[in-house]
Amino acid sequence: MAKNPRPNRTLDRDLKSRVVLEQATLAIRRPLVAPALAGLFIFQCGLIASFAFGMGSAGLIITAAAAIGAYMALNIGANDVANNVGPAVGANALTMGGALLIAAIFETAGALLAGGDVVGTISKGIIDPSFINDAQTFVWIMLAALMAGALWLNLATWLGAPVSTTHSIVGGVLGAGMAAAGFAAVNWPKMAQIAASWVISPVLGGLVAALFLWFIKSQVSDQQDKIKAARRWLPILISIMAGAFSAYLAVKGLKKIIKIDLQTALLIGLAIGAASYFITKPLIRKQSEGKPNTKETVRGLFSVPLVFAAALLSFAHGANDVANAVGPLAAIVHTVDMGDVAAKVAIPFWVMGIGAAGLSIGLLLFGPKMIRMVGESITRLNPLRAYCVALSAAITVIIASWLGLPVSSTHIAVGAVFGVGFFREFHWRVSTNAAEVQQVVATEAAKALKKKRKYRKLVRRSHFLTIIAAWVITVPAAGLLSALIFLVLSYFAG
Repeated sequence: MAKNPRPNRTLDRDLKSRVVLEQATLAIRRPLVAPALAGLFIFQCGLIASFAFGMGSAGLIITAAAAIGAYMALNIGANDVANNVGPAVGANALTMGGALLIAAIFETAGALLAGGDVVGTISKGIIDPSFINDAQTFVWIMLAALMAGALWLNLATWLGAPVSTTHSIVGGVLGAGMAAAGFAAVNWPKMAQIAASWVISPVLGGLVAALFLWFIKSQVSDQQDKIKAARRWLPILISIMAGAFSAYLAVKGLKKIIKIDLQTALLIGLAIGAASYFITKPLIRKQSEGKPNTKETVRGLFSVPLVFAAALLSFAHGANDVANAVGPLAAIVHTVDMGDVAAKVAIPFWVMGIGAAGLSIGLLLFGPKMIRMVGESITRLNPLRAYCVALSAAITVIIASWLGLPVSSTHIAVGAVFGVGFFREFHWRVSTNAAEVQQVVATEAAKALKKKRKYRKLVRRSHFLTIIAAWVITVPAAGLLSALIFLVLSYFAG
């Protein structure tokens, strides 16, 4: 007698239904893991502050400030760090996992080793401290600025727009400061300089990156003997990178440990650049031996220097931008503890630890989205183009420091990506391929080719417009949000 197969088929259907249900459950849970871990980190930071300062009125303020500072650090890691490693990922010089690991290590090292022990309480000197004599008002200003900056960064990350964390916190201090003390308290010439940096930073970054890309294409990758050209010019380009980053780190990355003027930094960069030339020249020759005379070979020679550039940029960023997260928090801790408003305050180690950990955790949990945006979505990058972006970031900061111009590292890096993309568009439109022209005999075919060259776009305009709009409204948006938060805090405290 034959067995009834129905029970087996019913069992198979049940198992398949359970598998589908489990997969659906995992798909729903996965997006919630990162926010849950971020919330746990914020809670732990607040808990540490509550244990250290108790649960009195002063302790509650510091606990809230620690939690908000942790939230700010997470958002800086999610949004701003991508600018340093995004081009390397887009060029396939680093995997996403490798980029996250390198950035997390060097961001943390930069924050802890070179983040400094003293920070200014009024960000960038945009509010006159003489207008804010009341300690409680000052604490509300810092809390409002910190919260507004973090919320704006969170929104920008969700929209996929890399924005300046410095401008976010500046807008927060500006809005809360005006709400507390009026328009007269604002240093408007300083604000004009910051507004000018919206234009100066990306334009400088884009021009420097485009110039380097033009030089490398004309002198190396478009040469008939590409290997010979690479052996000649690549050691020079690497020495320029080593010198630029050495000067960059001396001026920006190590300024909290030791004060180095620009001339001394340039001499340091010159010495290290010269040493790098003699070290890398035989290495490049050995690496290129037996390789085919192709553009792919030339591009591959830029991969290792690009990884070093990403690591050094991350270190400098951690040293500089950790102050955006912990500066207002350190100011709140000092003011609540000492009862006065100081121009500069010491940064407790636990406060610096929150900033460093928040940068890395925010990068690991939320950074991949912005890394893909900077490295892949704006324009197509390869190791050669990404190298130009990284080199531009360092050199532009040196040029701006020499000229005394306030610039944003975020705007420079993203502007360099735009510069590379638009240069490729321009180069595509004006270049003429002789072999291609010879093949096009018919007039109509020539017109079609010309039309194709005219309208080819290598930079995504939607991303370009979104990012530019986000840059323009960062300070006003953070300022308005901060003013509203300050008024709410003052109302309930008052």
